[in-house]
Amino acid sequence: MTAATVAGDGGTTATPRRLTIGKVLAALSEDFPDVTASKIRFLEAEGLVLPHRTASGYRTYTEDDVRRLRYVLTAQRDRYWPLKVIREALDALDRGLSDPELDPGGRPLPPAPEDDPEVPRPGDLLPRPVVALTGPELREATGIDRTTMHALETYGLLQPDERGHFGHEALAIAAAARTLSDHGLEARHLRPFRTAADREIGLVDQVLATRRGSGTRDERAAEIASACIALHVALVRAGLAH
Repeated sequence: MTAATVAGDGGTTATPRRLTIGKVLAALSEDFPDVTASKIRFLEAEGLVLPHRTASGYRTYTEDDVRRLRYVLTAQRDRYWPLKVIREALDALDRGLSDPELDPGGRPLPPAPEDDPEVPRPGDLLPRPVVALTGPELREATGIDRTTMHALETYGLLQPDERGHFGHEALAIAAAARTLSDHGLEARHLRPFRTAADREIGLVDQVLATRRGSGTRDERAAEIASACIALHVALVRAGLAH
């Protein structure tokens, strides 16, 4: 969007550049030589464009309004869409559907699912080279204290091997626990994460035991686990959004 930058105390504020109806006609006239002020006012009356009204009652438009008008006029001229169909398409655009230029039919499309860069890919979940950290080494690497580490072990979030050593995943667990502790969440509050993880692990084991698929067992487990984590992250994001 084209905007004018207005300086203020402590920073700048971007405000949309306002256009008169004459400038809107000038911007559209090359592609739509027959467009008139009456036509634009008719589209306004139909609710397809909503210009801003000044204190004295004059209409002003933004660059987004011009793009919206261009879309409406193109749909009428090239696709012969009735106003009802155009209104539905504009509503879809307002709800975040994809740019209609990506679709030969001009209709907005739902966005394709995107991989969340914060969710590990299946390859990231394959077994890592073995590392064995002592308790003091783990505390040094992550900044947790002895009391916190003991609590994380008590509630099952950190699980040492038979020799009392910790692997790669313990680093991520302890680091996350340290961050959460800064927000007032103690180890006892994190027990539900252990319970949820155990349930997901059980689900993965069940699928691996009852269904065949391509790839090795580790590869299949990593793919299922990645999808489980993606689902968990999406559910948390959706919940926070509400």
